[in-house]
Amino acid sequence: MPCWYYDKKDLRETPSILDGISFETERRYRKEGARFIMECGTKMGLGHNTMATGVVYFHRFYMCHSFRSFPRYVTACCCLFFAGKVEETPKKCRDIIKTARGILSDNYFYSFGEDPKEEVMTLERILLQTIKFDLQVEHPYTFLLKYAKCFKGDQQKLQKMVQMAWNFVNDSLSTVVCLQWEPEIIAVALIHLASKLSKFTVQDWEGRQPQHQRWWDMFVSDVTMEILEDICHQVLDLYQSTQKEALQPNSPPQKPPSRADSPTPAKAPNPSVLLPPAAQQLPPPPPISNNGNLGDPSKIQPIKSLSNPVPSMGPGEPLPMPPGSVPAGPPAGYHMYHAPPPPPPPIVPMPYPGPGWGVQPAPGSQYPANVAQPPPMPPNMAPGPGGSYFNAGRQPQQRYQ
Repeated sequence: MPCWYYDKKDLRETPSILDGISFETERRYRKEGARFIMECGTKMGLGHNTMATGVVYFHRFYMCHSFRSFPRYVTACCCLFFAGKVEETPKKCRDIIKTARGILSDNYFYSFGEDPKEEVMTLERILLQTIKFDLQVEHPYTFLLKYAKCFKGDQQKLQKMVQMAWNFVNDSLSTVVCLQWEPEIIAVALIHLASKLSKFTVQDWEGRQPQHQRWWDMFVSDVTMEILEDICHQVLDLYQSTQKEALQPNSPPQKPPSRADSPTPAKAPNPSVLLPPAAQQLPPPPPISNNGNLGDPSKIQPIKSLSNPVPSMGPGEPLPMPPGSVPAGPPAGYHMYHAPPPPPPPIVPMPYPGPGWGVQPAPGSQYPANVAQPPPMPPNMAPGPGGSYFNAGRQPQQRYQ
């Protein structure tokens, strides 16, 4: 099976970073996708294992692909949809898309394209090939409860510490610690962090041996304090970055994979440089509005309203001209499919029918006169309801078969 654990050097050379996305932006996209999966799964009543599996698929997917090629919210829905199958808690794709539509704004839901279900179903095959059919994923939740059952001490403080560690495991999914360390080590590190913050020190535990200096020596080996502190700092940095991102603008939307583009808006060229000097002196045209300002992302039209943007016209009706424009002849290179339809051909009168144009006689019978006609059908071979013949005498037998 493939190895899904990477060094810090590999995490700074992901396909997204090599594609021009900064390290901080890539981490923010990962956090947005992971939290979207958790929020969508919570509203649909999915278990923590299903949501955690979807987040791990999400992080592994973007170790092989770039955020520029695959929108994060479409990938998040695909990972949650596929994780539901793996964890035997399946949900319909249309229900996941409906839940995502209620969470995302029109600006972000634009990345799902005109057919969101088709986008998710197509991306599912790419996801399965990317993770190389490695479906089983272990999470720190199981090891957290396993380790906590061995601790001795005040049960009320122990329960408070375990609840805090459980919350840290949920928040660690927004980081990339699942791409660096095994779930056993993550559980040990977050229990260690929760014990420090809740002021619950593990003094004794079941199965303690003389060679065990710390409680986690009984479960994992060769785990240093540097590794545990590194995991704890990544989780704690998550809360500090949340306060900083509250002052930053929202990340821009993305196009669907079929029309993938950069998640960051490209710098538009100066239109005055592309126009001739005579056109540069003209006043700018009025802003085009169609059910709201198209330049305002908050007022972007939904996908369904953009499915038929061209008004229907009757045959022979000329194309509508913009206000203030003067009709002119067809410019050079004007394609024939964009021109108005040609006039109908003139009606040519048919010649007067002569005496030989009489009504043709009806065709004769298919049986010659000297051949005997076929016998009539038996009474139990009457035509059926669909026009075909069936054996009515066998109906009672077929009924009891």
